[in-house]
Amino acid sequence: MDTRPKFEQKGGDVKSIKLVLLLALAVALAAVVLQNQAPWQVRFLWLDGEVPGIILLFLTAAAGFIVGITAAVLMKRGKNHNSK
Repeated sequence: MDTRPKFEQKGGDVKSIKLVLLLALAVALAAVVLQNQAPWQVRFLWLDGEVPGIILLFLTAAAGFIVGITAAVLMKRGKNHNSK
């Protein structure tokens, strides 16, 4: 018989759902990156050139990951600061 409170059981379910979604996104990202290895014409401000699509997609994904982590940390900090 399971003696854990119900809220702990649901937390585990949410974590497993998040893990599955994260893995699905990682697989989808890998498929997109591997299918786009041809060079792309890139213009950014005064810079102009060709970059392999795989590098551009990786840099874009890394930047999105960093922005997401930063936003999560800042939101968590804001909640902790407001609760004091």
